[in-house]
Amino acid sequence: MGVFRYLAPYKYLFVFGLLLIVVSGLLMIVITAILGQLAGAETMANMPGSSMTTWVAAYLPDDLPMQTTGKILGILAVMLIIQGFFSFVRVYIFSYVIENAMETLRRDVYRTIISMPMQFFHERRVGDLSSRLSSDITTIQETLNITLAEFIRQTVIIIVGLVALVSFSYKLTLMMLATLPVIVIIMVLFGRYIRKLGKLTQDKVAESSVIVNESLTGIVNVKSFANEAFEIIRYGAGIRTIKQVALKSAIWRGMFGTFIIIFLFGALGALMGYGAYLRSIGELPEVLVSFVLITGLVAGSIGGLAAQMGTIQRSIGIIEGVMDILAGQPEKINTSEHAAPADLKGAISIRDVHFHYPSRSDVQVLKGVSFDLQPGQQVALVGASGSGKSTLAALLLQFYTPQQGTIDFDGKPAQSFELDALRSAMAYVPQEVILFGGTIRDNIAYGKPDATDSEIEAAAQKANALAFIQSFPEGMQTLVGDRGIQLSGGQRQRIAIARAVLRNPRILLLDEATSSLDNESEKLVQEALDELMKGRTSLVIAHRLSTIRNADRIVVLENGIVTDTGTHNELLERENGLYRKLIELSRNEQ
Repeated sequence: MGVFRYLAPYKYLFVFGLLLIVVSGLLMIVITAILGQLAGAETMANMPGSSMTTWVAAYLPDDLPMQTTGKILGILAVMLIIQGFFSFVRVYIFSYVIENAMETLRRDVYRTIISMPMQFFHERRVGDLSSRLSSDITTIQETLNITLAEFIRQTVIIIVGLVALVSFSYKLTLMMLATLPVIVIIMVLFGRYIRKLGKLTQDKVAESSVIVNESLTGIVNVKSFANEAFEIIRYGAGIRTIKQVALKSAIWRGMFGTFIIIFLFGALGALMGYGAYLRSIGELPEVLVSFVLITGLVAGSIGGLAAQMGTIQRSIGIIEGVMDILAGQPEKINTSEHAAPADLKGAISIRDVHFHYPSRSDVQVLKGVSFDLQPGQQVALVGASGSGKSTLAALLLQFYTPQQGTIDFDGKPAQSFELDALRSAMAYVPQEVILFGGTIRDNIAYGKPDATDSEIEAAAQKANALAFIQSFPEGMQTLVGDRGIQLSGGQRQRIAIARAVLRNPRILLLDEATSSLDNESEKLVQEALDELMKGRTSLVIAHRLSTIRNADRIVVLENGIVTDTGTHNELLERENGLYRKLIELSRNEQ
């Protein structure tokens, strides 16, 4: 799996950790056998790992007889200290390796996601991408750090434990193998089905909660349509399903408890009975207690192994999903540092551009669009919704590439520029401004991360934003809330404009930046925009036509086709022109 390449820089530490897991498994068998010796008064020569325990015994006081409880307890104490030390070192080594590897993996996944083209984000849900970075990588981390370690440890315990059991008595081992594995498998299946029912119960509870949330959130609709009875019936059906699933789960839990009592303890009783018989006829030395304890350890490991295998299989699917993201083709941009803007004068030439979105190839959005913008010129785009205005802005930002036609900057194809440098020479002010959940200063400085406080204040002043910022007790350090919810629409727009002013772009793209504002806010924002557009090449996507009367040129789009161009007065003189119809329509609405 590709995820293991992130462990490569720490491979020696990782291998050492794996060796400690193997030693830990061996010590677990030895410690279990010592516990059995305490209970059964057995001799050390009969124990697994007897050479190790004899070596430990050599360092204990000589005045204690070899078979005494004191000597055995001393050996047990030493073994537990060794086991505890190895366990601590193993946990720290694994954590060190996995945490460093996951840090690199998270950074690479985020770098890949943030560098992907816009089409990638149209095909993926934000929640899914966030899950990949958070819960999925956390699952991978737990799998490598805990599940994999437990899987190896339990495998060692099973193998070594079976060898130890055979050395005690192959007849008793055969009987154990004929019963306990079957019981363990049935227990695992029982547990899996009960967990499935538990998850189903939780899902049904969640569904009923959705009904409650929907009905209470939309209580006005419920009341106005007199649908209280309908909602009660709907919720009643949901909780009835919860009851049915819960009762079914209770039946299976009861059956599972019955199985444990009858079969598991019955099998252990039969095993001990047969062991006592073998011991009575002289075919089994005094190791019965150790045998039973090790059998329980092996059985527990078999059951745990099945669970670990299920977790590993699930994690493999998660790892493949994360690796699929890393295998994507990101945009060729510089992600190591803030890019220097391209040295542009601001001339733009759009020639015979045809475009459809990759996910909607049957819908042609632009059909042979052509027009020019001269350096410092203000050009407005007007047209009905869906005519392709915002799509042109996305093409200028190189979010997409037209299927036909060219877009040139200063006479050079857009593809000849470094993508990040080209975008750094532009600023985009959208209709719906979404701010980051930090301070006002942070959001303005997003246009120029290394800006000084004086530069930020100057940008806010030009954007007509400084007055309302200073009215807040915290000033520039005021938190804007999630997506800027603490600010009004006009305030958010002026923060976005201040960000664009601070960027000092050669090319400015304004996408209906005042369409959703009240008259007072529109006036303040429009003044800020007029200041921002001075000396810059500006493409203004207009919704309120009153805001573009002074544009150097207006381009009229209809169904993805340029149907007319000219100044405000020129277009008004054309009786059957779309622009004149739009102006008349806007007057009628006022």
